[in-house]
Amino acid sequence: MSTPPPQQPAAGSGHSWPPPSPPPGWGPPGTGHPPALNGFALASLLVGLLCFPPLGIVFAVVALVQIARKRERGRALAVVGLVVSVLMTGVFAAGVARYAGAFLGRLDGPREAESVEGRLTAMDDLRPGDCFNVPGGDLLDEARFTYRVGCDQVHDAEVTSTTLLGPGGFPARGKLKETATDTCWKAQDAYAMDTWALPAYAEMFYFSPSAESWQSGDRRLLCLIGTSTQEHRGSLRKDAGMLTPDQVALLGALNAADQALGRAPGRDVGEALSEHRTWAREVDEALAAEERTLQGASSREGAGAAVRAQLGEVAAARKEWQRASRAVRPADFQRAWDAALAALTVDTEKALRGAYGLSTTVPEWLSSGPGGPGAGAGRGPSAESVRWSRG
Repeated sequence: MSTPPPQQPAAGSGHSWPPPSPPPGWGPPGTGHPPALNGFALASLLVGLLCFPPLGIVFAVVALVQIARKRERGRALAVVGLVVSVLMTGVFAAGVARYAGAFLGRLDGPREAESVEGRLTAMDDLRPGDCFNVPGGDLLDEARFTYRVGCDQVHDAEVTSTTLLGPGGFPARGKLKETATDTCWKAQDAYAMDTWALPAYAEMFYFSPSAESWQSGDRRLLCLIGTSTQEHRGSLRKDAGMLTPDQVALLGALNAADQALGRAPGRDVGEALSEHRTWAREVDEALAAEERTLQGASSREGAGAAVRAQLGEVAAARKEWQRASRAVRPADFQRAWDAALAALTVDTEKALRGAYGLSTTVPEWLSSGPGGPGAGAGRGPSAESVRWSRG
C-alpha cells in the first residue's frame, strides 16, 4: 500500500515548511570550515629569507601548485616567498663567487712564487736601493706580490724612493697622477743623477694607493726604475754620495731644467695661453739657476770652454722664454717657444758633460724631442704606473 504525499497546508492554517539551509561560505561542498593555509607557502618565505634561498624557490613553486589544486590559502605568501628567495639566491651566488675568486687567487700565489726569483716581500717593506721582481715581469699588472733580490741578480725594478702622501680624502685621479709623476721624476733624478747614463730600456714607474686601500690608511707612494723589458743586472744608483761636488752641482742644475721643461701644460697653447706663460716663467727660473751654477764653474780646469759655450746658449734660451712669458697671442708664444728650444743644443751639453767626466751617450728622450736632435727638449711628464692595494 502506498502512502500519499503530504498535502500543502491550507493558507492561513499556521503551518509551513522550514526554509532550506544556506550554502556553506568556505571550502568544498559539505564543509563549513575555512580552507587551510598551505605550509609550503610559509616555508618558502622563511627558508628563502633565513636559511637556503634556492630551497625557498622550490617550496614556493610547490606551494603555488598545491594552492591551485586544493584551493588552499597562501597564494600571496607563496609569491612573496618566491620573490624573496630569488633575490637572496642572487646575493648568495654573488658572495660565493667573490670568496671563491679570492680563495683561488690565494691558491695561485704559491704557483706564481715558484716562477719568480727572490724573497716574497711586502711593498711596505721595500726601501730605496732595493731591487725586486714581480710575477711575469709585468710592472703594470695589479699584482700584490713583490720578490726582493740582490741588485747583482737579474731584476725587474729598483726602488728610488718611498713617500707618504698627504692626509685628507683620496685625491682626484688627475691630481694623484700629477703628484706621483712629479715626485717620482725628482726622486729618480736624485737617485740616478747622471740621467744620460741610464740604459734606454730603463723607465720611470710608480705604485700608488688605490681608493680602497686609501680608506684603510694607506698613503705610500713607491717610485721605481723599471728594467723588466731587458735582462738587467746591477744597481742604477748614482746619487750625490757617489759623485764629486762639482758633478752634483752641475747635474742638479741640468736635471732641474729638464724637469721644468717636462712640465708643459697638457692643453694646446691656443686653448691655455695663460698656463703656458706661467710655465715659460718656471722654465726661465730653472735656467737662471743653471746659469748661476755655470758662472761659478767658468774657471774649472779643463771645462772652461764647454762651460762658456753652455752659458751662451742658456742666456739665449732665457731671452726667448722671457719673451714667451709675455706673449699676448698663441702664435707669438709658439715662435718664442721654438726659438728657446733651438737655442740649447745637444752637442754643447754633450761636450759639457764630457768635461765633467759624465756620460756622453745622448738619451732617446732627448734626441727625439720637439725639433729633433739638437733641440733642447726636456723629458715629457709621462710615467708608467699601477695602483695596488693590500689584500
